[in-house]
Amino acid sequence: MLKTAPSKVSTKRSAAMAVSWRIIGTFDTLVLSWLVITYIGPLFGHLGTHSDALQAATYIAITEVITKTVLYFLHERGWARVDWGVSTENSRRKESGWRSTSKTATWRITASLDTTLLAWIFSGNLGTAVSIGGIEVFTKLILYFFHERMWSRIQYGITPPVADPDAVAEEDAPHPPGSGGHNH
Repeated sequence: MLKTAPSKVSTKRSAAMAVSWRIIGTFDTLVLSWLVITYIGPLFGHLGTHSDALQAATYIAITEVITKTVLYFLHERGWARVDWGVSTENSRRKESGWRSTSKTATWRITASLDTTLLAWIFSGNLGTAVSIGGIEVFTKLILYFFHERMWSRIQYGITPPVADPDAVAEEDAPHPPGSGGHNH
């Protein structure tokens, strides 16, 4: 069997993933924040108009474009250094569902803490902020998992694996009969 070195993930791929996720995530945050501030916020004493709620939700969403893009890029670069759950089939990098699940969990913890902090800053109400951060855990876990699975099928920014020359030389070397070597 031919051994290959693991494929490498480029920074361009990490950046493209950060941008595509940020579009999805920002839209979700905008809608979710507006709904929570408008309908759940009053339960925590956050009183304001629909216009005030939309303004706060917009500030949260716009600010998180910056914070989350940076955090997501760093998260992707960190995971690019970890080979766990990565295999190569037919010269293509393949990521396991367990890897996607683990990346989803670590990203969601980071991102929800960021959203909660921004929601607190812009709504001025900790209860509303925790509600936004808590509810988004569920919406974003689902969205992020499918985002990861989609990207696991795209080869953009993946450096193809290179055959290990030592493994090739070993494969081609003569093997004594009965040694388990496969010379044809």
